[in-house]
Amino acid sequence: MQAFVRVVETGSFVRAAERMGISTSSLSRLVADLESHLHARLLNRTTRKLSLTETGQAFYERCVQLLADLDEAESFASRATAQAHGTIRLTCPHNLAAQPLAPAIASFIARHPAVRFDVNVSDRVVDLVEEGFDLAIRVGAVRGELLVARKLGATELVLCAAPSYLAAHGAPKVPADLARHQVMTYAYSPTPRTWQLRDADGRSHEVHVQGPLHANSGELAIGAAVAGLGIVFEPADMVGPALADGRLVRVLPGYRGSTLDIWAVYPSRRHLSAKVRLFVAHLAEVFAAAPAASASASPRPRRAGGRKGA
Repeated sequence: MQAFVRVVETGSFVRAAERMGISTSSLSRLVADLESHLHARLLNRTTRKLSLTETGQAFYERCVQLLADLDEAESFASRATAQAHGTIRLTCPHNLAAQPLAPAIASFIARHPAVRFDVNVSDRVVDLVEEGFDLAIRVGAVRGELLVARKLGATELVLCAAPSYLAAHGAPKVPADLARHQVMTYAYSPTPRTWQLRDADGRSHEVHVQGPLHANSGELAIGAAVAGLGIVFEPADMVGPALADGRLVRVLPGYRGSTLDIWAVYPSRRHLSAKVRLFVAHLAEVFAAAPAASASASPRPRRAGGRKGA
């Protein structure tokens, strides 16, 4: 059943075998034995793709729940030792990978040495269910009817530019001035070319911007800003080092950017595996210990709304 579920999750016998640490031929034999035992075809196999039969789809859904129940039962039986085990497949954005995620993983493994991590660092919004991930760390709005989200903290978008750019082009005085400046826009933002700011009275100011660089990497945009290309609007934790050493300076300091919540997101199943449950709790501790990243942290999970996988 585990072999069959891994094949469905990865869409490939090769990738499933790699994840399980066995040979492709062994995994293929396991699935074939399962089909023989059930007297039913579960997978349609072609040279290009795998797909579930109608019976396979129904069986897969039950397998996922049964394996989750088994994991929960094992966790309950061994709860006195509080030791998680197995591999956590995790995805996170680039700006949270080195800090705080990397040290959080290290300290968690120190507590639970039987746990391993398979981490995908990407700013792309990954479909956790379809791509077989246990957990995601996300910044901003979380959508997906099959997801549960636990808030870990928050960060704020900050406008900044290099002193060289401001010396050459002047500093904007009001948000509307941004429309006449060179800016770097971020591809994964819900509204990459529309920036929103709030003044001291809480009034919202919306500006349509454009510029010479549109990228799916915040690090690239910040690097271009440091080089003097234009104005960037990125999370405070990402631009903080460049602001601290003077490579960038705040633009329109009397206005504030949007606050972006940071979430731990996982597929909504009746039971959450022990290793994921313990790691999410550990992440909450890590963010709570970092005031700048978690001023508005909340311990309660919530069910996400919106379209699947977004």
